[in-house]
Amino acid sequence: MRSPLRLYGRSGEIAALDALLTRLHHGDGGALVLTAPPGSGRTALLAHAAATHRDRVAGPVLHVVAAPGERWVPYSGLHALLGTPGPVPPDGLLALLRRTGGGRPLLVCVDDAHLWDPDSRAALASAARRLGPGTPVAVLIAAGDGAGFAGLPALRPGPLDDEAAAGLLDRLTGADRADPVVRGEVLREAAGNPGLLTGLTARLTPAQLAGRTPLPHPLPGGEEVLAAHADRVGHLPAASRTLLLIAAAAHAHEPEGAGADLALVRRAAASAAIRPTPGRTTGVLRLAGDRVHFGEPLMRRALLHRAPPDRRRAVHALLAGLLAPGYAALIQRACASPGPDAPLAAALEAAAAPPRPPADRATALVHAAALTPDEADRACRFAAAAEQYRLAGDPGRARALLARAAAAPGHGPAHRTRGLLALADGPAPDAHEALLTAAALLAPHDPGGARDALLGAAEAAWAAGDALGYLDALTRIPADGADRDLVPYRDGMCAVLRGRIGAGHLLLRRCLDSGARAPAALLRAGAAGLVLGDLDAACRAGARALAAVTASGAEALLPQALEHLAYAELRAGRHARARAHALDGLRAARRTGRPNTAAHLHAVLALAASVESGARECAAHAGAALAGAAPHGLVQAETLATWALARADLAAGRPAEAAARLDPLVRRGHFATRMLAVPCYVEASVLAGRAAVRGGGADPVAEAVAEFAVWATRTTDPQVPAQLARCRALLAPEGEAAGRYGEALAHHDRAGGDFEQARTRLLFGSWLRRRRRTREAREPLRDALVGFERCGAPAWAARASGELRAAGAAVDPPGCAGAAAPLAGLTPQQARIARCVAEGATNREVARRLSVSTRTVDHHLRNVFAALGVRSRTELAGLLGNGR
Repeated sequence: MRSPLRLYGRSGEIAALDALLTRLHHGDGGALVLTAPPGSGRTALLAHAAATHRDRVAGPVLHVVAAPGERWVPYSGLHALLGTPGPVPPDGLLALLRRTGGGRPLLVCVDDAHLWDPDSRAALASAARRLGPGTPVAVLIAAGDGAGFAGLPALRPGPLDDEAAAGLLDRLTGADRADPVVRGEVLREAAGNPGLLTGLTARLTPAQLAGRTPLPHPLPGGEEVLAAHADRVGHLPAASRTLLLIAAAAHAHEPEGAGADLALVRRAAASAAIRPTPGRTTGVLRLAGDRVHFGEPLMRRALLHRAPPDRRRAVHALLAGLLAPGYAALIQRACASPGPDAPLAAALEAAAAPPRPPADRATALVHAAALTPDEADRACRFAAAAEQYRLAGDPGRARALLARAAAAPGHGPAHRTRGLLALADGPAPDAHEALLTAAALLAPHDPGGARDALLGAAEAAWAAGDALGYLDALTRIPADGADRDLVPYRDGMCAVLRGRIGAGHLLLRRCLDSGARAPAALLRAGAAGLVLGDLDAACRAGARALAAVTASGAEALLPQALEHLAYAELRAGRHARARAHALDGLRAARRTGRPNTAAHLHAVLALAASVESGARECAAHAGAALAGAAPHGLVQAETLATWALARADLAAGRPAEAAARLDPLVRRGHFATRMLAVPCYVEASVLAGRAAVRGGGADPVAEAVAEFAVWATRTTDPQVPAQLARCRALLAPEGEAAGRYGEALAHHDRAGGDFEQARTRLLFGSWLRRRRRTREAREPLRDALVGFERCGAPAWAARASGELRAAGAAVDPPGCAGAAAPLAGLTPQQARIARCVAEGATNREVARRLSVSTRTVDHHLRNVFAALGVRSRTELAGLLGNGR
């Protein structure tokens, strides 16, 4: 039995074909028309259907491909299919097909049916419409648009998605043979068209595929696919074809996907005295307001490829003459140029400047490079274009242009762009070193570029948790190389990390008060606010940075801006807003090829989920963060993700697991974030019995609190004094603890923040309940429950309601109404034990959660089984709705 053909990205189409073949196998016929542009895989889908039908030994297959040369020979198509010359009556084709099948299911596959003669197409369409139940004939037709098969069921395969196209490329080249940059360029050029992808790959040598020798530009291959696209309009009058060529050329200076200016196309057509027949280009062009688009994007490339060079250049020159002097006219002049043109290249380079968005600047610089006769200057312009594509959020094109700039191996701007690309999707320590090298190369002639490289190196060191590397990069920025907004940031951050807190805070405060408008300066202001602990100011700076980035068109900065804003909102306790911005940032990071930023955003989402969504969602985001952070040395993302998992453990009543996660983190985590996890570490350690509850001592938990106390003097975060008092309450002797909790709650009253305040009330109430002061415990526990519900923390609310029930209050946790009836006859302690056991906890785990002995749990559990009439833990789980 033969293996079916491997098709990529066509699962939906294959399912439709299999459904048709299954019906045919049971004696019910049908028809399906596959309409798609050339190269989309219509032929492969027909071959798959034919092979599947044969492999099932279901019946015969008639498979024919239309011959273009016989397009106008009457009935030539039917003759090729059946060997029957001459006309066929309207009902006769179906009878002939039945007879050919001999009573067995017959599959008819007609490829390129749009190239059949009109009489054969009409007869085939008539027969296909008569197929149905009781007719063991199925007809599969692959045809272009408008082939006369209207009314029949149709399927239109679209372009391959990124994953499917990459899979096909791997099959064509071998997964380990293609260099990543080459892969990106080939996949981009193929635009999801499998035929074009196959053609492009076939024309590259093994050395070119492996990246050992440069790629030719433009890439060769796929000419047959482009020619087939152009052939689809070959029957149109000359005026209509010229109009289509004008429309194709008018896209050159427009942003990708924006279409062409309809008014410009009309003016160019009028200048060329073109009066196309109305309706002739319908289906090829489509209008959207004042813009004109090609229905199939490859059609534009096909028309430009088919046109003779002189004619194509003449159309571009015509458009350039109609445009006002400036960027658009220069791009059209570049397309019209027959060869190198140094003055035009210089004009294009001058046009590649703000306020034009980075994508436009990149386009101008690519054209400038192509027109530059000097090899070194050409490499410099390719490198400059690569940087603009990086800012535009297109790292694939950036890397492809850097490969073309290889003629300048010691070129500082190229090294800087490589380092910044590595910062987005490579190991942070590697990016740090690459950017330091770039800064050294740039310093003699480009101080501004060297400064940007050093700031990138500092960012890489921060992500990697390398405090010394961060200091080193910042201190290399000379005073005259730093702008007005950068000086206080550089000096303030260095002062804080060297322990000169007061001076550092004064300088960082100037960053917040500077009135900066540039995206980079606003991002630094947000970071300064976080270091200061002024979370409201950090959120305001983050929102302004996001607005500035959006206005600038620098897509590469968008994920970073959203990450900074989401993290600031998370620190400020605005978990829902943080989650919304982090999700937006995650989508932007995926779109712009920034997996390192995505890892940080997953960590933020994990922290938000540890409050809002529970353990499962928290684990999913934390797992994604850790998977991205570990190979790239992203210590900050690792620290935040681990903290999130531990906080989810605490919410679920698993303090021992939380303490085990946090113990190494608070000692060796990220230098700027590990202190944030200390309150959770202290809580988990005390609840798990891993810390000595006393006024002082040398145990690790007490040492962590002592370090946290020092850190509390260095931040203005309003929650920190309350968290410190809570930590001290957890470790205090019994006679001091209540006073410490009171101190913490007083700080919370001044600072606000529902979540942290509710956590303190929960711990205080639990402490009171464990000392059998149940009546006193109910008020803080009830306040904790309300606080958790107000800030949308269901897992924490469930923990608070459990404590409240254990204190003798009648309360049901959210979502447990269905379980209330079975537990109505139990005591509060019995009900709590029953819920824990139903969730899967062992007796030892239940005892640890409730601060009782294992013997007490055993005793209560026997009474629970007797009262509820169950005989096993499984039956108990099923009764309470926790069965799996």
